[in-house]
Amino acid sequence: CPQGAHRASPYHSLVAVVIASDLAKDMAGSPLLRGVSFKLERRDRLTLSGRNGSGKTTLLRILNGTYSPDRGKVTLRGRIGALIAAGAGFSPMLSGRENVFISGALLGMSPSEIRTKFDEIVGFAELQEFLDMPVRNYSSGMSVRLGFAIAVIGTPEILLIDEVLAVGDLRFQKKCFERINQLK
Repeated sequence: CPQGAHRASPYHSLVAVVIASDLAKDMAGSPLLRGVSFKLERRDRLTLSGRNGSGKTTLLRILNGTYSPDRGKVTLRGRIGALIAAGAGFSPMLSGRENVFISGALLGMSPSEIRTKFDEIVGFAELQEFLDMPVRNYSSGMSVRLGFAIAVIGTPEILLIDEVLAVGDLRFQKKCFERINQLK
């Protein structure tokens, strides 16, 4: 785990939890986050809003472990699903099918769990006819569809979503928000 981040096994606690304590992060020599602290327990939701450049994505990347905080500590207990950038984490030379297995494993799913949920993931993403195509040929919307499907069908206890859903069509956005509401 990156410095300042601690990922506790989901098996040590029956309650998913996110604790951010006094987080700080500078970007390009300027302070971006200062003194950010909060605690979220199971079924809690947190919405971040603010102007471009205010640190929303940076905070999500710290929570996801992509960035390390300059100061402070993050504790995550539970299975994490994250969709912070379209296609992030996908191997562009591999097919959508192969990326389902890799991304699912990175989100903590076992191979048998991925196989069991594979048809549901592909069906939600509505990418059946493109599944064996390398993801480098996917549009940003197709990448988001697949990434979102993997993240939410994997039954995350902690779901981090940035503004990537803005690239999908309205019908798919509605489908995504309905699925998020089912996770309550």
